Amino acid sequence: MSATGQARHVLWRRVADNALRLIAALPVGYAVASLWSMALARILPGDPAQATMAAALVALLLCALAAMWAYAARSGWRALWTLIVLGGVAGAICWGSIALWGRI
Repeated sequence: MSATGQARHVLWRRVADNALRLIAALPVGYAVASLWSMALARILPGDPAQATMAAALVALLLCALAAMWAYAARSGWRALWTLIVLGGVAGAICWGSIALWGRI
């Protein structure tokens, strides 16, 4: 491979890594924060309205932390898969709470 071909390959790998980080930061980070908001609203003690407000405030923080993690991770794939796993945990908590205690 020539020097220009190798440089082009490195450039495209950087572009792809940045694209993965952007996808992890914006739509996936928002989805993870939304799932944790739903899960926390179901499991936090107290009045349902207060639990929902507290969960929404925590989700706002989680959305920012997810975006920061997307650019702090070692690679774009690691950031993406970490956030997907965290969203899956929150989804399982929400699904399990609905299965056990029913809808509010």
